[in-house]
Amino acid sequence: MSLERKLKIPLTEADVRSLKVGDHVCLTGVVYSARDMAHKRLCEALDVDEKLPFELEGAVIYFLGPTPARPGRAIGAAGPTTSSRMDNFSPKLIANGLKAMIGKGYRCVEVREALKKYGAVHLAAIGGAAALLSKYITAADVIAYEDLGTEAIRRLEVLEFPAVVAYDAEGNSVYER
Repeated sequence: MSLERKLKIPLTEADVRSLKVGDHVCLTGVVYSARDMAHKRLCEALDVDEKLPFELEGAVIYFLGPTPARPGRAIGAAGPTTSSRMDNFSPKLIANGLKAMIGKGYRCVEVREALKKYGAVHLAAIGGAAALLSKYITAADVIAYEDLGTEAIRRLEVLEFPAVVAYDAEGNSVYER
């Protein structure tokens, strides 16, 4: 049986470990957008002990490359990117405090093992609902890697952003249910 959970970001390990596959969550707080090129840069910065553009501890990253905002809106279409594109980078970020990721689709064994070892989750957002999802984002500002254009890291303020726990911190997968 799945539950609906309202969660405030930053997430704690207790928050994350209490989530089960299939739970519906509504996130409120700050989420950071990042796709593969931004993930690569974050990992390269960690490799040389360089300061990251945001604190990873308790953070949530949304695999997102939004479209430009229409007048009066914080952001354009904001649908999830295929999660497996970040599989090479996610374990390192999780090991350094990342508590949740939002995307769509499957994650590799190494990511799932990192979720279990470090207490993190992978959340699924609804693919094909980019315009709807943008309504849960109340502010969006580029904070790093502006040269990446739509793939730059953005600081997103979200209010009850909806997602489903696709992989929990116990290694369970919604795709195997």
